[in-house]
Amino acid sequence: MNWLALIDRFTERATRGVAQRTSRRSFLTRIGTLIVGGSALPLLPIARGQEAAPGLLPAEDPGDPATCEYWRHCAIDGYLCACCGGSQNTCPPGTEPSPVTWIGTCRNPADNRDYIVSYNDCCGKSSCGRCICNRNEGDEPIYRPAKANDINWCLGTKSAVYNCSTSVVIGVVPD
Repeated sequence: MNWLALIDRFTERATRGVAQRTSRRSFLTRIGTLIVGGSALPLLPIARGQEAAPGLLPAEDPGDPATCEYWRHCAIDGYLCACCGGSQNTCPPGTEPSPVTWIGTCRNPADNRDYIVSYNDCCGKSSCGRCICNRNEGDEPIYRPAKANDINWCLGTKSAVYNCSTSVVIGVVPD
């Protein structure tokens, strides 16, 4: 017997069986659920550490990113990546940013506006050991993890070893 005929007969039987057990409405309901569910995925509460859109930050970004007093570091807890071979936006070479973060709201003294700052742990190398900062403005208990800075956020990466933390501006707080 021809293999194509066998495949054709099997496909026909399977299709007829599904058609007998389900309705068009059921099929459309499942497709609709998939579409709506898939479109909701970007809304999950995961802060993605990306650089702010152009024009989001004021022309002046006052302060030294290698100090704890830098305005973006209002809720940071860890070693500053600006002292460890990275910057306030990027991880040092050989490390990777954690896909989940904690957030804070910091006031920029240049324009007196509040900005949403995502704090990303950079993971994969042992701790940098330089420029430790522990500022807890707005820190919440660990049972509110998105606002808790005492968690090792490296658990979402290849290596759970913490190196340093970045502070990336992700938005402006509306007036």
